[in-house]
Amino acid sequence: MPPINAENTAGYWFDHRTPGLSLLSADFTTHEYPTHIHEALLIAVTETGGSEIKAGGVLDEAHSKTLLVVNPTEPHSSRMKGSHRWRYRSFYFEQAALDDAMQSLGIRELPSFRQNIFHDRTLIADFLRLHHTLDDASTDQLPQRELLVGTFGRLVRRYGSSGGSVAIAPRDQVILRSVTDLMRERYSERLTLCDLASAAGLTQFQLIGLFRSGVGMTPHAYLTQIRLGAARRELARAVPIALVAPSSGFYDQAALTRHFKRCYGITPRQFARAAGF
Repeated sequence: MPPINAENTAGYWFDHRTPGLSLLSADFTTHEYPTHIHEALLIAVTETGGSEIKAGGVLDEAHSKTLLVVNPTEPHSSRMKGSHRWRYRSFYFEQAALDDAMQSLGIRELPSFRQNIFHDRTLIADFLRLHHTLDDASTDQLPQRELLVGTFGRLVRRYGSSGGSVAIAPRDQVILRSVTDLMRERYSERLTLCDLASAAGLTQFQLIGLFRSGVGMTPHAYLTQIRLGAARRELARAVPIALVAPSSGFYDQAALTRHFKRCYGITPRQFARAAGF
């Protein structure tokens, strides 16, 4: 895979042959991820150094003796506190990959993970070996598949839970879903806080409060994550960067680049090159 060479980053990003599964290998000397979300289930293993992680409102640390797991759409952030280097490998299981994994495990629904940091040396070693194996194009598909299904299955069996944190009221869940659905349908438009509040039948202040309690982010921050996801999909299809910015809802290419690098640690151009375009 083509390398990513940024001012403070080395590594690469690639899509596996399994639909909806992407992998990242990153090596930071300095970086801070602001609060953001992924539509995918994130699983990460640290090889060198570490970072302070905040997810689920809890501060913790990711290092070589921990496995990081973040549920889809769960807000999280990180910063390199006291570490001069952070080298890690991560998996992004989007819905298609999750559906495939659940079918392989014989379960109907992906259980949530009630914590984000797991001290499980065996599972850490398994996911690290899995990442290296999937990264090796010369490895046969059968052992890759066996390792993928087996490792993911052990994670779900040991730590998956049908429970979770206390949810917001059912009526508020419905309203929140209606607004996030609207965002996904119209992310390329110039949506305003007034537009979103009116659609929800709330004041702007009430809408901000609903998002903070429901997803842990402001409406604008959540919409930005949706737009970044759209930008990633277009970049992976080799759409020119100049066209990606307006079609994914960003004011211009500079705005897309700024948000993209803050969220993913690399620029859209570096992502496109890593994807082979």
